Amino acid sequence: MPCPTFPLASVRASYPALADGHAYLDGAAGTQTPQSVIDAISAAYRTGIGNVGGAFPASHRSDAIVAGCRAAVADLVGGHPDGVILGPNMTTLTYRLARAIAGPGDEVVLSRLDHDANVRPWTQIGATVRWAEVDPVTGELPVEQYADLIGARTRLVAVTAASNILGTRPDVPAIAELAHRAGALMYVDGVHATPHGPVDMRALGADFYATSAYKWSGPHIGAVVADPGLLETLGPDKLASSPDTVPERFETGTAAFADLAGVTAAVDHLAAMVPGEGTRRERLLASMSAAEEHELELFGALIEGLETLPHVTVYGKPARRTATAYFNVSGRTPREVAEHLAGLGVNVWNGHNYAWELTGALGIRDSGGAVRAGLVHYNDRSDVDRLLDGVARLR
Repeated sequence: MPCPTFPLASVRASYPALADGHAYLDGAAGTQTPQSVIDAISAAYRTGIGNVGGAFPASHRSDAIVAGCRAAVADLVGGHPDGVILGPNMTTLTYRLARAIAGPGDEVVLSRLDHDANVRPWTQIGATVRWAEVDPVTGELPVEQYADLIGARTRLVAVTAASNILGTRPDVPAIAELAHRAGALMYVDGVHATPHGPVDMRALGADFYATSAYKWSGPHIGAVVADPGLLETLGPDKLASSPDTVPERFETGTAAFADLAGVTAAVDHLAAMVPGEGTRRERLLASMSAAEEHELELFGALIEGLETLPHVTVYGKPARRTATAYFNVSGRTPREVAEHLAGLGVNVWNGHNYAWELTGALGIRDSGGAVRAGLVHYNDRSDVDRLLDGVARLR
């Protein structure tokens, strides 16, 4: 039975791409976009936009688009608009911030659970790296180890809010408490977590919270959110002629202004999935809570179905997770499984999915990784049933 508080039919109807009849279980790599986001991007181009800071109306429209996008992202994650750094993607922004935050003489604590975008930028700045290990059976990231990893020289702890292949939601607030007690900063990768439920970066203890709009129904835009006062203490590499204000000094080059309009529309779409009243932030919390309940209800059927198939190996059994399954089929490569399912109109991903350290810890990176099926708010029970039927045929 569908979640009674989540209007699935109307949500699905707002996504034109779903009309092709495919089961889009590839959401962990990027979601489809609703009509409202498509309309917002095309409207920005139709109306006319210019670069920011000009004296003419088209430039003023771009100024308003940027300000509106910062406010929308701040509402989504519980941050401050003046601390929203915008860029082409989370990876680019993390590389940029890593060089501004830490360097030789510092220590950074990383985790094997993370997507490589929250690993490699920190390993390449000359800092000393200390590793938090994953339990390869459960997929959990034990908090206890951080007490030994974090010390006086720790400048930063980088950790994901949810694994992009296992769905594991580690205890980020507990890790943040240990980090802050030692005077270290917390850089939280929220790319996979943000689409799957309400986000409160302050409750997480995140000094920096990274997210990507294309994972939650928006265009390919990334954002990192921090306290504006913290950003004032950092000096990133920048052009001498570019603004030195916060957050603009972290943003290189000219922004994709029409896409930023699409980001705001995506946040508004998420806030309106479940009808309600209140501020946009309040509506987002209610709507995303209902979406999470819907996803996890579907996921219960998905994971139970996979685990009952004798020719399927499912990786990870975390206590708290997003609706993301990672599995292999006996006698078939992950690519063969993905191609078989594609032939049945079911979209899934295969490989390491940039979880480089984690697939190494699981012992499957060099053999092709596994198959990933990820549910998002627009998926329904028929998507799940089609996946399970397709995998069952490979027995």
